[in-house]
Amino acid sequence: MGSLDFEGEKARFRVFYEANSARLQNAGRSLVSLLTDLLPQLGSVPFSKIESRLKDREECIKKFNLKYRQALETESTDYEIRSHISDLVGLRIVCLYEDDIEKIGAILQSEFEVVEVTDKISTIENTEASFGYKGLHFDLKLKNPRLELPEYRAYADLQFEVQVRTIVQDSWSVLDHKIKYKKSIPNHLKRRINTLAALFELADREFRQIRDSTEEEIQKEEDEPAEPADTAAAQGVNGAGPVEAPRTEPPASPAIERRSAKLNAFNFLKIASHFFPAFDFVPQKVDGFVQEIVTAQPSISRSEFNQYLRENIGIVKRYQVHFEDSSENRMNPFTVIRHSLYLGDKTLFQGMLATLARKNFEKWLSVQAAEEL
Repeated sequence: MGSLDFEGEKARFRVFYEANSARLQNAGRSLVSLLTDLLPQLGSVPFSKIESRLKDREECIKKFNLKYRQALETESTDYEIRSHISDLVGLRIVCLYEDDIEKIGAILQSEFEVVEVTDKISTIENTEASFGYKGLHFDLKLKNPRLELPEYRAYADLQFEVQVRTIVQDSWSVLDHKIKYKKSIPNHLKRRINTLAALFELADREFRQIRDSTEEEIQKEEDEPAEPADTAAAQGVNGAGPVEAPRTEPPASPAIERRSAKLNAFNFLKIASHFFPAFDFVPQKVDGFVQEIVTAQPSISRSEFNQYLRENIGIVKRYQVHFEDSSENRMNPFTVIRHSLYLGDKTLFQGMLATLARKNFEKWLSVQAAEEL
């Protein structure tokens, strides 16, 4: 039962808070773990971080006093402070791109009981000359069948808040909270803050568009038909040794243009995936690796790179068998490509191999050459 005695209700809330803080902190950790599992499973939505916090006890009282107390006492409505603090346990999901917010929101609404949704995005966009951070806020509760599990049963009565925002929005929020007396600052400073907020919003949009354009470049390469040399070499790699590429008629002009295109991360993936179809090339490593190749031979084209692999990878694969039989180490596809490039042009690509790796490879090549005499 509540009352209109603010001092008494403050005391009761403090007792409740101290008695339940450990349980509430455990709830936050459990929910972080749950969401960390749910997002990749249900939507494959990448995220930067998921974190929880227990709202400070005195901050809860302050929030109630500012937001709810006057209206409740004016209407002579008894109250308990804790029933008005929906974000006592709060979680924050920081995603990468703006359109991920809606995807995460859809997952939250399907997996939890939704008490309320606050759309900070629309609030800011529809308010002229205002500044603040965007994002979606959900007031949620657990629901069946999850509540039937022992690890969640203790939180059946818990209402918690989940904030969803991008990395850029989260950064703006942190900085925005450091600006004191925002309602009292002069108009020329408000205009500067609004300009800064617009720059953050532009950054969010640009990141999303760059992601979309990058995916389009990758898709264009995937949609291109494989070069005969790519396919033949890939089959040779999976077999016992190198396979000569079939002789083909001169390609049409579009194919010539495609083959003469300068090597970049996108067409590197296209070719490398033919030679190593089961290997997952991590984009960040690909980007740096291609830059290393281009630094060694600035004019290298897609076709030249493919030719280096096609002509040399069979020999390197035989060396790989020898190397792994006599060592605990393994040669991953990047290392195989390094050796293939070096074998293709030892002057240009000398730096692709460490000194010891180069000496070991040369020693093996000498033995092979002697055995063939």
